[in-house]
Amino acid sequence: MSNESKPDLSRRQFLGGAAAVAGLAVAPGVFLVESASAATGASSKVRWGLLIDTNLCDSGCDACVTACNKEHGLNGHGRPATDAQYIRKVDLKDRKTGATRSLPVMCQHCEHPPCVDVCPTGASMKRPDGIVLVDKHICIGCRYCMMACPYKARSFVHEDLTDQLPHTPRGKGTVESCNLCVHRIDRGDGTTACVEACNRDGGSAMVFGDLNDPNSEISRRLAEFGSAAIRADFKLNPGVRYRGI
Repeated sequence: MSNESKPDLSRRQFLGGAAAVAGLAVAPGVFLVESASAATGASSKVRWGLLIDTNLCDSGCDACVTACNKEHGLNGHGRPATDAQYIRKVDLKDRKTGATRSLPVMCQHCEHPPCVDVCPTGASMKRPDGIVLVDKHICIGCRYCMMACPYKARSFVHEDLTDQLPHTPRGKGTVESCNLCVHRIDRGDGTTACVEACNRDGGSAMVFGDLNDPNSEISRRLAEFGSAAIRADFKLNPGVRYRGI
């Protein structure tokens, strides 16, 4: 992966440092709403989340990124600054010790998502099960959510789109981000494309599961090893947790 797509940030800077309306373009037969108005079987009894062990995440591995792009039909145009991306790999370096860590960063699926707070139309929303989504029918492309997200986890669709995948509706002039493979969750697959690829082709650094279930693998690992949140000072209680940072 190029340095352009993997910014080398200091650990301290990353963890603790400090619009125009556009039209919609959609392929025939593809609806711009995520997962049946984001209400399909979602229950507050469940909270989906990810645990990423950076001790097992190799800087040269981008299995999760490749799988995500394939799963959601994200085709880059060679412009990392503007290409849509749901996951990006970031390299951190501790300035004091020189220790480095590589980790995937995506929408953190916050319990208190700033993107939802600032959205003027309600397009940014959080399901009862904790998954944060964008309703493309009512997204006006103002990009307030992109400015509010402390993780820089959202992308804006600049180009016309073709050959879209029905399970991942997209539209020119709208904002998008990681949706925790909500289509997989709603059909009962029990995992995401990035976790599946990490366990198959990577270092088995990612675990997906129900944070509310004390018997789930993710909850057991969190209880045994603990975890950290990116920008924990914002007190957003993200559903994506990290070990080793």
